[in-house]
Amino acid sequence: MDEIFKSIILGIIQGITEILPRSSTAHLIITPWLFGWTGTVNSLSFNIAIHLGTLFSLLYCFWRDWIDIIFRNKRMLLYIFIGTIPACLAGYFLYEFVENSLRNPLIIVFTLVFVGILMLIAEKVGRRSRNAVTFSDAVVIGIAQAIALIPGVSRSGITITAGLFKGLERAYAAKFSFLLSTPAIAGAATLDFYKAYQESYSYDYSLFIIGIISSTITGIIVIKFLLSFLKKYSLSIFIYYRWLLAGIIFLLYFLRNE
Repeated sequence: MDEIFKSIILGIIQGITEILPRSSTAHLIITPWLFGWTGTVNSLSFNIAIHLGTLFSLLYCFWRDWIDIIFRNKRMLLYIFIGTIPACLAGYFLYEFVENSLRNPLIIVFTLVFVGILMLIAEKVGRRSRNAVTFSDAVVIGIAQAIALIPGVSRSGITITAGLFKGLERAYAAKFSFLLSTPAIAGAATLDFYKAYQESYSYDYSLFIIGIISSTITGIIVIKFLLSFLKKYSLSIFIYYRWLLAGIIFLLYFLRNE
């Protein structure tokens, strides 16, 4: 299959699954695994690169919020900074471990199911009564974002879930999740491109650009959809999807290894 077509498909998958609570990393690992894709598109570096598309879509959708945060809302800026620290530390120290040890279908099955259970519990017990974050919210949601480094967790899924446990409204929890993910995604992409420069990785970077464009366009559409969706509906459909996907991956794993 043409490499350009693969990068477009994976960019669309990234744009959808990074924003929705479904785990983009799981889909970006499983899709090449299912179809036997190798090379540039089946690398953590490509995965991180097309996260830039998500970064661009986030900046497009929330640029007004960022202007307000940077120039007027210093408290929110502090909370975002605090919430970003755990993800930065996890990404810096655990990058190689994740790349070499956790990109496994069975690990993804477990995290898809387990985080789905957490999402279900959060929906049941969360008060959903606040639309402003506190210092403790920033710490808890920031730690949750760091856990999202594990494939199958889902950055948006685990951070929105943490927000629900802390009593935030769904749509506001999603918005803070997106604001918090912006510097984390920017940092992860910067770190990976620095390592690529230092170690002279032999990637076809034109595929990265195509994937980023595909991810950006898709991400903008999906962000607007999710914020509207969460004002009216629960996370249930995403929870059931995660469990269904886990079951499919589990069956395919054993069928392919018989």
